Amino acid sequence: MRTLLRIGTRASLLAVTQSTWVKTQIEQAHPGVRVELVKISTKGDRILDVPLAKVGGKGLFVKEIEDALLAGEVDLAVHSMKDVPTELPEGLHIGIIPLREIPQDAFLSVKHDSIAALPQGATVGTSSLRRRSQLAALRPDLTLVDLRGNIDTRLRKLDEGVYDAIILAGAGLRRLGLEHRITTLLDPAQMLPAISQGALGIELRRDDAELEAALQFLHHRPTATAVAAERAFLLRLEGGCQVPIGAYASLQDGVVSLTGLIASVDGRQIIKDTIAGPANQAHALGLRLAETLLARGGKAILDAVYCSGAASPN
Repeated sequence: MRTLLRIGTRASLLAVTQSTWVKTQIEQAHPGVRVELVKISTKGDRILDVPLAKVGGKGLFVKEIEDALLAGEVDLAVHSMKDVPTELPEGLHIGIIPLREIPQDAFLSVKHDSIAALPQGATVGTSSLRRRSQLAALRPDLTLVDLRGNIDTRLRKLDEGVYDAIILAGAGLRRLGLEHRITTLLDPAQMLPAISQGALGIELRRDDAELEAALQFLHHRPTATAVAAERAFLLRLEGGCQVPIGAYASLQDGVVSLTGLIASVDGRQIIKDTIAGPANQAHALGLRLAETLLARGGKAILDAVYCSGAASPN
């Protein structure tokens, strides 16, 4: 095991917090190793005046970090798995997936305790087509507004009354010690999360077997199994994190249960189903569920989303 490791990370507060957690775990498990964070600006971080759904392109939040990994400028990268494309550059792989944080979306509001309690026409901020479509299905009367910026900016706008409510990933708030800002967590039955939401991925060079072995203590197999099912669903749909699709897998007694969704942006069409099977068939289950939803009208919905320009195909 080398004595210095460099972690490539986005420079956002959440990304640095996540990478710092990995750094601490490595240094505790390997006392002779020093870990440094290398902050890297990504395209997704730099484009703040355009909705992410319209930017398009694979790996908005990971490409520059992967370039640094391939160039040997960093030894590993820590990503939010929901930002990682299903197809990785040659020579790289997600070698380690730690225990997942909560997968649910969080509802935040100063005055209202739930989506149902929002007044007619209330303004809700979200940067996700997946959330917009499901919110529109639940409450067609709501005014849905794009929400960008870091966590502090989003919370400040909520506190200033720019929005009646905002929707954020619960995992990020918990990791930042902001759980007290969560008004309520949205059950996946009400708001299906993004693929792999709440899970971290540690990306490595494929030829770095020594480092992968040294980091195995961080790998959480049940989380990796659930993520495999969700990402197989995403792979078949050829979607990205800015397409109105969602999935959530859970594992119990060796059985994976996977729920997936394809929705129109306006929420008028939602195709949703659940599949279950052995954990060792997680990838196949994700592909099978995707095929089912595509056949039930999902393909037409996604084609319409791309043609309308609401999202750019990844």
